[in-house]
Amino acid sequence: MIEPIVSTEEYRRLKQHRHHVRSNVYDHSVRLAYLCYRYCKRHRCSASPEEIVRGALLHDFFLYELHGDTRPPRFHGYRHPRLALNNAQARFGALSRVERDMILRHMFPVTPIPPKTRAGWLICFYDKVAAFKDFWGC
Repeated sequence: MIEPIVSTEEYRRLKQHRHHVRSNVYDHSVRLAYLCYRYCKRHRCSASPEEIVRGALLHDFFLYELHGDTRPPRFHGYRHPRLALNNAQARFGALSRVERDMILRHMFPVTPIPPKTRAGWLICFYDKVAAFKDFWGC
C-alpha cells in the first residue's frame, strides 16, 4: 500500500530532513501511517485503509529542511500543511476529500480550523503521538 509513494526518489529524500529531534520526516510519516492504519483496522474507520495511509504518508510532504544551517520558512507550523497538500497533489495526483482533510488539518489546534472527517481527527491525535515518540526516541 505504501510502495507507490515511498518508492519515489522525491519521497525517499525526506530521510535527509531531520524532524522532531531524533527522527526524520520519512520515518515520522511512515510511523504515523502505521499508527493510523493499525487503529483503523481495529476500530473500523469509515475511510478506506488506502486513504488513511496516503493521508498520513503525505501530511508532512513539505520538501525542505526544517533544521540546520538555513532558517525554515516563517510560520512553518501554520503554512506547511498547505505546502504539503500542494506538493502531494502535484506529485501524486488528485487526492480524496479525506486525504486532503487529513493533510490540511493535521496541525489542529495549532492551526485554527478543525478537521471535518474522522480520519482528520485521527491524524491530529496520532501525529502528536508519533512526534512524542520521535522526540524521545521511543
